[in-house]
Amino acid sequence: MAGSVNKVILIGNLGADPEIRRTQDGKPIANLRIATSESWRDRNSGERKEKTEWHSVVIFNEGLCKVAEQYLKKGATVYIEGQLQTRKWQDQNGNDRYSTEIVLQGFNSTLTMLGGRGDGAGGGAARGGSDFGGGGGYDDYGSAPARSGGASSGGRGASAPSGGFSRDMDDDIPF
Repeated sequence: MAGSVNKVILIGNLGADPEIRRTQDGKPIANLRIATSESWRDRNSGERKEKTEWHSVVIFNEGLCKVAEQYLKKGATVYIEGQLQTRKWQDQNGNDRYSTEIVLQGFNSTLTMLGGRGDGAGGGAARGGSDFGGGGGYDDYGSAPARSGGASSGGRGASAPSGGFSRDMDDDIPF
């Protein structure tokens, strides 16, 4: 295989406020505990069952740490993208222990706050390369009025067509 992918995507709720600590040179590190749940109906009894999985998330990116520290609270719903890493450490008795964590660092990491302000999240998004950025995206194709030369609400510089693509589209494919 020419390459490989190590990417974790989670949507879950914070089990506690973020823990922020600093390295000796003052750089922040944020630790999050995120719960994801799945539910199903038991075939035999018909009762509803639920399983919660807890995930340890470590943020090394300074901008994402700032977002976590300022805006995230216990119970907030978040979307994260990071990498799975296992680290080896020794307990107080000298025994080797292993911890598997989702690590957010560099440009391949995303932290997005979901939900309204009532659940402790601000509703914004941040990528690994920026301090804090808005969510963004294209308008809903069926519900937005036609625009002439404007940008979409997400600020990406493209206007979304409306009303089922009624405009003449001159598509010159560049390849």
